[in-house]
Amino acid sequence: MEDRKRRIKDIPKTQRPYERMEHAGAAALSDVELLSILIRSGRTGENSLDLAQRVLELDTSGQGISFLYGAAREELTLIPGIGRVKAMQLLAAAELGRRAGMRSDATDRVRIGSPEDVAGLLAGEMSHLPREELRVVCLDVRNRLIRTIRVSEGGLFAADVSPRDLFREVIKTNASGVILAHNHPSGDPEPSKEDTDSTRRMVQAGDMLGIRVLDHLVIASGGQGSLRKRGLM
Repeated sequence: MEDRKRRIKDIPKTQRPYERMEHAGAAALSDVELLSILIRSGRTGENSLDLAQRVLELDTSGQGISFLYGAAREELTLIPGIGRVKAMQLLAAAELGRRAGMRSDATDRVRIGSPEDVAGLLAGEMSHLPREELRVVCLDVRNRLIRTIRVSEGGLFAADVSPRDLFREVIKTNASGVILAHNHPSGDPEPSKEDTDSTRRMVQAGDMLGIRVLDHLVIASGGQGSLRKRGLM
């Protein structure tokens, strides 16, 4: 508890975010340190580093700092010590980063044109996972990769993932289309009936939202199976 009551000026000078950035550059700082610089000041009992850590704890989807792209001001201001102004400063910084990223990598984004492209992106990591995990590959209007989101892990795709849960995170990326991918720890890449039925529900939900569900890839140690190629969606 004592550490959480320290003021920034009580931290050794070489460890303070401002001083570290001045001497080592922004790239050397952690997400918490960068956020603390934007937050600037803490509140009674918590310094700006503590508040920055609380902000990062709002990320429940494994996106890291990029979750701020789609965060709401009202969500941030639920954190004691993060008021209207601090929340808007954080969101403004996130938007600047998003715009800069769009301009710098617009011509360099990976284009996804086939199930094999998705397999190349994910199979190395997902084919030997011990538990089922669902990821969503988010694409722009030219089928270029925006981001890959982990939607769920540890359960069954068909039983545990609702269209609402899936598209809540997708909408934040402004994706025009998505490709679903989940693994079969059994090693068998053949889609189950439940996989097919759930995928069709996702397609219907995507159609209502104007987001195309282009394919669903089952990844396993025994290979990969595309529901689109099998005529199952």
